[in-house]
Amino acid sequence: MERIDKLIAHPQFKSCMDAIKKAEETRKFCKHDLEHCLDVARIATILNMDENLGFKREVIYATALLHDIGRAQEYAGGDKHSSVGAKLAREILESCNFNSDESKEIVTAIFYHSSKESSENKGQRSLAYLLYRSDKESRNCFLCDAIDECYWSDETKKHKLNI
Repeated sequence: MERIDKLIAHPQFKSCMDAIKKAEETRKFCKHDLEHCLDVARIATILNMDENLGFKREVIYATALLHDIGRAQEYAGGDKHSSVGAKLAREILESCNFNSDESKEIVTAIFYHSSKESSENKGQRSLAYLLYRSDKESRNCFLCDAIDECYWSDETKKHKLNI
């Protein structure tokens, strides 16, 4: 996956991931690091195959790798990470040789991935909903010492119970 290798090596991607790591240094909740992004990509790939959704593996991986890149700006008091991330993703995707249709689909998924309602509005077979589901499934909230304090736990419980 040449384009994914290029994306991971992209200076802006690396800079965003470094900024997120620094911002989350003392965070007691789940991190938004490369491991999380790869977990999301692997789960999305499995769901894509199981449900015969038809997304290209490189598109899934690019979406998962880029879905949280706006977090550092959100932590600094900026806009919501999904909207910031969508803008940043567009710039990175262009320089990694993703075509305009792929970029549009990836950017749309990133923009809408933060809530079940938003992602479902794009359709339950959409890349946005696949990203939302994979993001939730990637969290092992049941193992976390901070589960009672975390906003993710309620959202993830609802998702896993299909509420």
